[in-house]
Amino acid sequence: MRTMSETAQFRSGFACFVGRPNAGKSTLMNALVGEKVAIMSSRPQTTRRAIRGIVSRDDAQLVIVDTPGLHRPRTLLGERLNDLVRETFAEVDVIGFCLPADEKIGPGDKWIARELSEARAPVVAIVTKVDTVSRDRVAEHLLEVSQLGDWAEVVPVSSVKDIQVDVLTDVLVSRLPEGPALYPSGEVTDEPIDVMVAELIREAALEGVRDELPHSLAVVVEEMVEPDDEEARRDILEIRAHVFVERDSQKGIVIGRAGSRLKEVGATARQGIERLLGRRVYLDLHVKVAKEWQRDPKQLGRLGF
Repeated sequence: MRTMSETAQFRSGFACFVGRPNAGKSTLMNALVGEKVAIMSSRPQTTRRAIRGIVSRDDAQLVIVDTPGLHRPRTLLGERLNDLVRETFAEVDVIGFCLPADEKIGPGDKWIARELSEARAPVVAIVTKVDTVSRDRVAEHLLEVSQLGDWAEVVPVSSVKDIQVDVLTDVLVSRLPEGPALYPSGEVTDEPIDVMVAELIREAALEGVRDELPHSLAVVVEEMVEPDDEEARRDILEIRAHVFVERDSQKGIVIGRAGSRLKEVGATARQGIERLLGRRVYLDLHVKVAKEWQRDPKQLGRLGF
C-alpha cells in the first residue's frame, strides 16, 4: 500500500505510437512491455486495431496504444484505420512519432508531421531501427528528424538490440500526469483473448504471401469450445476461426496446394496461441471469400471494423 506522498508522485497515463506503416511501432511496444502483445510482420499495415500494452513500474504505469500506420487511404477500411489513429492521439497524454533510421524521411512522414502539429499532447520523435544503419547515418537522420517538427524530445532506439528502450520509457513516463495505476500490476494488455488469438492467426497467415494479399486478409474467431470430456477439458481448447479474403484466387493462395499452406499457418498460429494461453489447443481454420470487404460498410462491421 502506497502512502499519500508516494501516490502523489506516482504517474499514470496513456501514450500512443504513430507513424507510417512498417515504422517499427508494434515491435517497439512489445519491447517496452516486455512481452508480445501486438503482432509483427514485414508487411505494411499489419496493425489494424488500437492495441494496448501496459508497462508497470514502481513509480508509474504507462499504457501504450499501438495504432495502425497512418497512410493516404485507398479503401473504406483505410479511412476507418486513419480515423482510429486520429481519435487515439486526440485522447492520449503523450505521442511517440516513429521514424525508421533505415529509410529516408519521405512525403508520408511529412504528412504525418503536419497532422501531429495540431495534436494537443506533446510529441516525442522516436528514431527506430538504429541497429540497422551506421552511427553516421543515425546522426544524420536525427538531425533531419529534429528539423521536421517541434518535438518535445528526439530519442533513437532499437527494439531488437534493446538500445535506449529504457530511456524512451523514462521520457514517456515523464510526460504523464500524476495519478494512481489504471490496471492491476502484472497485466500486460486489456485485449480480449479471442482478438489476440485472431491476430496470431493473421500474423501466421501474413508470412510468405504475395504483396497484394495482406490487406485482404481478416480473421474472426467463431468459437472457443471446451471439450465435453472432463479429462480433456483440463488440457485441450478447441478454437474455430475463419480466415477471410476478398477473391477466390486469394483463397487458393492461402490454402495452398492440397491444403499445405493452410496447414503451415495453422501449425505456426497454434504454437503462438498455446504460448499465449498456456495450454494445448486444437485449431480449426476455414478460408472464406468476402468479396471487396475492405470497401463494404456492412462487411467491415461484421469483421469488427
